[in-house]
Amino acid sequence: MTALFALATSLLWGLADFGGGLLTRRVPALTVVVVSQTIAVAVLGAVVVATGGWHEAGPGLWFAVAAGAVGPVAMLSFYKALALGPMGVVSPLGSLGVAVPVGVGLVLGERPGVLQFAGIAVAVLGILMAGGPEFRGAPVRRQAIVLTLLAAFGFGAVMALISQASTTVTGLFLALFVQRVTNVAVGGTALYVSVKRGAAALPQGGAGVVRAALPALAFVGLADVAANGTYAIAAQQGPVTVAAVLASLYPVVTALAARGVLKERLRGVQAAGAGIALLGTLLLATG
Repeated sequence: MTALFALATSLLWGLADFGGGLLTRRVPALTVVVVSQTIAVAVLGAVVVATGGWHEAGPGLWFAVAAGAVGPVAMLSFYKALALGPMGVVSPLGSLGVAVPVGVGLVLGERPGVLQFAGIAVAVLGILMAGGPEFRGAPVRRQAIVLTLLAAFGFGAVMALISQASTTVTGLFLALFVQRVTNVAVGGTALYVSVKRGAAALPQGGAGVVRAALPALAFVGLADVAANGTYAIAAQQGPVTVAAVLASLYPVVTALAARGVLKERLRGVQAAGAGIALLGTLLLATG
């Protein structure tokens, strides 16, 4: 079940990243983050009320608060790094965040078998290659590298924190709700400061463009929430070292979505990376 939920996480994260990437071509990235997470808060609030999740409140919610505070910082750092580029370097480096939950699992005493260790190494290599690394071209700006590594650490920290936020399904709904409320608080504050400094909060075309994009924004927000939920379940039911690597296959999903929807051609290194990542998945599942 760990593999199943972790792979579901990679599918959801991959589609959410693809949708978010498309939206940021029309809507400012910070607005995408705040609006999509606000929709997620509304839906999760209704779920928490319906399931009685309020009764699951406990000290573990502080992990959700921490995840909610780190998430927007990581996401905005990643968007900024992508803007500085080149994307072919930034994208695969962002996947290095998998080292955080894997490291936490090893510190906590998890010891994967030989096949699983091999699967982790093979899958991580495939994930990096699937991002389409650029081996030639203009040098990468130091700021882009720093921002990407900050984002990667943040993504990995969110994975590690959310897995500790609750041990029950109803408690998980509450934890995800608290995480998203914190996301909106942090992102909303950043948006307010940005507007005060004169930065545009709305795209060309005004609020009408945002309203037209609400279904897509809702999908991005809810897919991201669902991915956090399936990852938490995967990490609770099996080794975090395995769950984290399988959940981090999302760059493969994003690349395949771009190929299918936008007709973007996969570079040779990306196609090879997807195949290697799948091989690593098989090793992890059978190990």
